[in-house]
Amino acid sequence: MAVPVPAEKLFLIGDLPVTNSMVNAWVAIAAFVVLAWLLRRPKNGAPRGIQNAVEALLEFMLGFMDQVTGDRAKSRRFFPLVGTLFLFIVLSNWMGLLPGVGTFGLNGEHGHLIPIFRPATSDLNMTLAMGIAAVVMSHAFGIVSLGFFRHWNKFIQLGTFWKALIGFRHKSPVDYLLGIFVAFIELGVGLIELVSEVAKMVSLSLRLFGNIFAGEVLIHVISSLIAFVVPIPFMFMEVIVGIVQALVFSLLTLVYLTIATSKPHGEEEGHEQKHKSQELSVKASATA
Repeated sequence: MAVPVPAEKLFLIGDLPVTNSMVNAWVAIAAFVVLAWLLRRPKNGAPRGIQNAVEALLEFMLGFMDQVTGDRAKSRRFFPLVGTLFLFIVLSNWMGLLPGVGTFGLNGEHGHLIPIFRPATSDLNMTLAMGIAAVVMSHAFGIVSLGFFRHWNKFIQLGTFWKALIGFRHKSPVDYLLGIFVAFIELGVGLIELVSEVAKMVSLSLRLFGNIFAGEVLIHVISSLIAFVVPIPFMFMEVIVGIVQALVFSLLTLVYLTIATSKPHGEEEGHEQKHKSQELSVKASATA
């Protein structure tokens, strides 16, 4: 029996269908809750045992994020989202490789076995939801960091268009018309950028879903042909793929967050020029 593309329904909670990928996600979330409770800081404040290893892992992840953000404060702000996505994707991917997963479940129609567990990231609904959440959160962080109008002016550049429109007093007719034309071009580019935001959601979700689902199909086919020994190398390969895909998804999310919270390009250049001019004036006054 081939692996179906949509996740399979196990039972209903009211009108909500519960699929095998949802069960996998719930188990992963429960595992994180239990792990967080076990790793809670002791009353004396001194970590011990596995807590030291976990803190070392978190410090390594923060250091890796610093290479993208260039700012430890930003890394700490983004870590709850990016770190959670990374760990959730890794655990969900690896849970599908545990012994017995996919071999026991419920009897469906015509004697078809419906596995109780299926990797959550092999369900397009789950990956699409995570892709949408990643992009939406990048805009939320951007609005909080820059303000609503400054952030959205990166896309719908009404501010630039308005400045060009009211600049007729200080420009010649040719420069004024050229400024209006450039403002229209920038407005169109901003609208294209909005389309690219939707493309980010689609690319994030399809990339993760495609790789994990393809791995599920590969393991299923190999196990159907030869059940012993031969599938083991492919399982090790899927372990690596699980880490790589989690890293790619979380790293792209971090890049989106960093870009969204950065100042517009023109403002950064203006700020740098202003800072340099201030330094030059200070040096000149000191020399004088």
